[in-house]
Amino acid sequence: MMNGEEKWVVGIDIGGTAIKLAFIRPQGEMIYKWEIETNHLNHGEEIPNCIAKEIEKKRLELGLIKGKILAVGAGAPGSVDVVTGIVNEAINLRWSHRYPLQQKLEDACQLPVVIDNDANCAALGEMWQGAGISSRNLVFVTIGTGIGSGIIINGHIVHGAGGAAGEIGHVTVIPVGGALCNCGKMGCLETVASATGIVRQATALVSEASASDDGLSTLYKQNGVFSARDIFELAKTGDYKANTVVQTSLSHLGIALANVANTLNPETIVIGGGVSRAGDFLLSQLNLIFHQHAFQSVKETTVLTLASKGNDAGVLGAAWLAKQQYM
Repeated sequence: MMNGEEKWVVGIDIGGTAIKLAFIRPQGEMIYKWEIETNHLNHGEEIPNCIAKEIEKKRLELGLIKGKILAVGAGAPGSVDVVTGIVNEAINLRWSHRYPLQQKLEDACQLPVVIDNDANCAALGEMWQGAGISSRNLVFVTIGTGIGSGIIINGHIVHGAGGAAGEIGHVTVIPVGGALCNCGKMGCLETVASATGIVRQATALVSEASASDDGLSTLYKQNGVFSARDIFELAKTGDYKANTVVQTSLSHLGIALANVANTLNPETIVIGGGVSRAGDFLLSQLNLIFHQHAFQSVKETTVLTLASKGNDAGVLGAAWLAKQQYM
């Protein structure tokens, strides 16, 4: 099937609901990808063993010799100490303080392992094979139920002193009277610009005026709930309340991104995650706000774009880490 001398790496993206895995060639070609349900039993202690079993199972199914797989790269949520291979905490995986993920994966897989934060891995994946393929300086922002980000300067991830660099979602945008964030602070960007924050604002808006017959209120009366996607779709049609929510959220996001760009001046800011599926509508609105608040030379050199690798970005970036360290 291929040159027997060539080694593959494994890219892994560990999420609270599912774990994505892929066998990837050194050039970035994805040979085989699959996913499994995340096993939360025993406070997440089964996760490394489940990953090891899956890798071995697929290796045998594909008829690969044992030495074909050179190394494993893995992305995990939460702040990661990349020197020790420890995840400081990952609540949605039920890992308590300072979980030694790298060591546990190496013991289970009997392969060398490198780990990093999942958003950092997605940033690397977009730089290596995606929307930021020509960029050495890149900020990746993923907008879903929360907001995560990865910062790449001169081709290297910025980790910070404690592995928590790039927490754009926890920049304070409403200093007084803001909503409580999952991090324990008030008024974080995540509370207004994530999918959860967008839905929270829309729910509050329709609850205040239940007699209204606009599209957003009607949808809420019919279903008792709506998603961020519903809100964006209604905003595209000109619905006043949906537009109010979207403009408020994107205003905070656009200013935050302009501040990041004014500080770092990346070549590219890549927007990913579920909310990015609003596509060109989201990007055009964001660009307007971004350009209002970006420094002149930043406006001339920093480009906002949508992620192109979707759910594959994390495994690609994790594989890139393994390739860089072990090839």
